[in-house]
Amino acid sequence: MAFESLSDKLQNVFKNLRGKGRLSEADVKAALKEVKMALLEADVSFKVVKQFVNSVQERAIGQDVLNSLTPGQMVVKIVHEELISLMGSETKEIELKPASEITVIMMAGLQGAGKTTTTAKIAGKLKAKGRKPLLVACDVYRPAAIQQLQINGEKQGVPVFSMGDNQKPVNIAKAAIEHAQKNGFNVVILDTAGRLHVDEDMMAELQEIKREVQVHQTLLIVDAMTGQDAVNVAENFENKIGIDGVILTKMDGDTRGGAALSIKAVTGKPILYIGMGEKLSDLEQFYPDRMASRILGMGDILSLIEKAEMEVDQEKAKELTQKLKKAEFDFNDFLDQMRQIKKMGGMASIMSMMPGMPQMKGDMAVDDSAMDRVEAIILSMTKEERANPAILNPSRKQRIARGAGVDISEVNRIVKQFDQMRKMMKQLPGMMGGGKRKGGLGALGGMMGKFKMPF
Repeated sequence: MAFESLSDKLQNVFKNLRGKGRLSEADVKAALKEVKMALLEADVSFKVVKQFVNSVQERAIGQDVLNSLTPGQMVVKIVHEELISLMGSETKEIELKPASEITVIMMAGLQGAGKTTTTAKIAGKLKAKGRKPLLVACDVYRPAAIQQLQINGEKQGVPVFSMGDNQKPVNIAKAAIEHAQKNGFNVVILDTAGRLHVDEDMMAELQEIKREVQVHQTLLIVDAMTGQDAVNVAENFENKIGIDGVILTKMDGDTRGGAALSIKAVTGKPILYIGMGEKLSDLEQFYPDRMASRILGMGDILSLIEKAEMEVDQEKAKELTQKLKKAEFDFNDFLDQMRQIKKMGGMASIMSMMPGMPQMKGDMAVDDSAMDRVEAIILSMTKEERANPAILNPSRKQRIARGAGVDISEVNRIVKQFDQMRKMMKQLPGMMGGGKRKGGLGALGGMMGKFKMPF
């Protein structure tokens, strides 16, 4: 998960600060030295780190902080505010013209950054907002690039305009805009060609498109896993063709996160979205304040609620809440709930957004792969066994264990914990409640938050 290493290091630094009753100037400087090292190891630009630490230090060694009753918390608050400032302060949207006019968006980036997939993701987002987008296949060089865009466009329910791979990209773009005008499309998204590295031919092609076609937004897709290189790529594109915003992909991978913390400061351009997976729905709007909270282990409950509202079946959630209150839920409900959790990115992703959970991960280690074993165990049960766990005798459990390819002790543990959880839910009927906005989170939170789950 992005920022995990940085987050751990910063939380350790602040844990030590909070443990002190009073802070001296030396305490603050020593802590910020560790913050500086953590940021550099996360591949944040040296210039950006230096400026960031200086800004924090200037504010943190003021008398109102050092003489505060909770100086450690005040320093964390300052770091939080400076992180938000570093990443852009405000959440930015793709700027679109009125729906009665056509907005032309040019997508640019290097090969391997996930540009074509992200282009389809953006089309899906705009379609969901009521726009009528048209995807345009301008990558005439990479084998199967056109086909990939067509497949993804079909999945999103967005048409793709293509003229094959024997036309110049600029001519395809012009013809696509003409097609959009005649057919009522109000957003034209150009999927341009990438290269293995920034080169003159690539830039010349993009410059020609911008010269011949009125492009309203140029969005750059960069791979967050390339760290500082991603920032250098962004700077190059900004200098050569001009960009309006950045989309960071692969933020769900083992990335150090430096790109997210450096791009705005280096290019002056906002991060608009972050890619959190390969599915076409795995594109999140970038909120600097929420990302800063995640980095500092404060959770991100708003993103969690939004994700639940998008991915969780509300009717099923209400139905499950009632079953949980009466302790009537069975393994079929449990299986449904696990699949909802998977759709939301897995238990580790959910816990990373819950306040206080990141600091507790040592005590509540989550292994998402274990969910697959639990699912295999449940799927090895008959319909009757899933609906009525009380009939699970030793011979049935032995058969289930063989079917799932696990030891019978694992089946016993799952059944025992499931039974204990049902009893606990019956004793705590109020725990499943929640306001209207919580939607499916009530049941979800009860299932995973009040009992140590088997994964």
